[in-house]
Amino acid sequence: MASFVDRVVLHAAGGNGGNGCASIRREKFKPLAGPDGGNGGDGGTVKLVVDANTTTLLEYHHSPHRRATSGTQGMGDDRDGAKGGDLVLKVPDGTVVKDLDGNVLADLVGDGAEYVVAAGGKGGLGNRALSSPKRKAPGFALLGEEGEEADIELEVKTIADVALVGFPSAGKSSLIAAISAARPKIADYPFTTLVPNLGVVQAGQSRFTVADVPGLIPGASEGKGLGLEFLRHIERTAMIVHVLDCATLEPGRDPISDLDVIEAELAAYSGDIGLEGGRVPMSERPRLVVLNKIDVPEARELADFVKADLEARGLRVFEISTASHEGLRELKFALAEIVEKARAAAPAPEPAPVVLRPRAVNEARFTVRRLGGETDYWFEVRGDKPERWVRQTDFNNDEAVGFLADRLAKIGVEDGLFKAGAVAGDEVRIGNPKNAVVFDWEPTLQTGPELLGGRGTDLRLEQSDRPTRGDKRREFNERMDAKTAARQELWTEREAGVWTDPDAD
Repeated sequence: MASFVDRVVLHAAGGNGGNGCASIRREKFKPLAGPDGGNGGDGGTVKLVVDANTTTLLEYHHSPHRRATSGTQGMGDDRDGAKGGDLVLKVPDGTVVKDLDGNVLADLVGDGAEYVVAAGGKGGLGNRALSSPKRKAPGFALLGEEGEEADIELEVKTIADVALVGFPSAGKSSLIAAISAARPKIADYPFTTLVPNLGVVQAGQSRFTVADVPGLIPGASEGKGLGLEFLRHIERTAMIVHVLDCATLEPGRDPISDLDVIEAELAAYSGDIGLEGGRVPMSERPRLVVLNKIDVPEARELADFVKADLEARGLRVFEISTASHEGLRELKFALAEIVEKARAAAPAPEPAPVVLRPRAVNEARFTVRRLGGETDYWFEVRGDKPERWVRQTDFNNDEAVGFLADRLAKIGVEDGLFKAGAVAGDEVRIGNPKNAVVFDWEPTLQTGPELLGGRGTDLRLEQSDRPTRGDKRREFNERMDAKTAARQELWTEREAGVWTDPDAD
């Protein structure tokens, strides 16, 4: 069962936004007192965060599919939906984030560094938020947006100060066990080390980390052996230590030839990697040679013989024995000296500048293109706003479709279709070709708001039988005018003798 995983493919999805609510407030003596539908909650976001206590990607190797929680739907009585919780994925220091095409998206170095993998969807607005003086009682709400989905590759590059490289069974694991508290597997056969080992070394007041990778063999840069698979773990180191076996019994091998082979493989590998953040190329980093296993008499003689040749190349050479610990103290302080110099020469980290990218005044917010042939053609509308508005629209609600038509016309989509040569009845597609919304375009869309009254109104609000104060005043004036007219008519008839009694005369 795997216990160390330094490369995984992660499938992440942000939470969906909750739908808005279309609701009408009901109060005593006011059965229809106006819209009170709340907004939907935003979906949760998936993000990577560097954690100092995390050293492997094993958790994501077993569970590569991760999704944040979705927001809940809005409710009546002005209640907004709850937001979805963010999903925080802890990764080791030195994790590189790439897309599936190999493009680097982020290089996470330093405790707390984070990167948003998949943003959550926005919650839809309720009819309370959509109301306005011209649209007093919207009978619809906006839908929540779906969260983003992303497939990424995570690759760990160990953060260490010193890298130990060499042939299999050269004594790298024994060396790291002798100078630190690390306890890697040690055995008398090649390729004992199957995964990188990391140890912390204390030399006086200086403390630094040492990493070793599985042994390199000729052709490692072409994929032979295990070393190439883990060479990424020494890309960030400040220096390289060659551990040379002076007691090998293999024919054709000696410390000089081993050094040349390893340097050739490192040069072939370093030519294929990119360096970010001002790091020194691998070929220019400090080198140090360790002649190991001098507790064997023949190995000590060979070490004394080749030491002069190695020093003639400008390399510092140390003769050590991991079995008797001879020469280890001098080696540790030499490594500490080089590491401290590298740290002092490294540029101080600068905070990332805040980059503002304002939208140009004349930048189009959408594009309209005619696609297809002479007879089988359509018009494609692409843009952040049109596509987002389409995703938020409930096409089962005629008023919501009319609202979408008003928004598109307001930003000029209808004018853009006219300029592109569209006529009534032409096919229009809004959004990504894979899931675009397709409709037959009509310059003036009849969406049925006349069935509800004017768009943004509700005939239900006009069904109350209670007269207003103006109605009462108008009714009173009409009644008083009618009485005055009746009195005047009676007086006129009396003056004319219409009411004269003949018997009385």
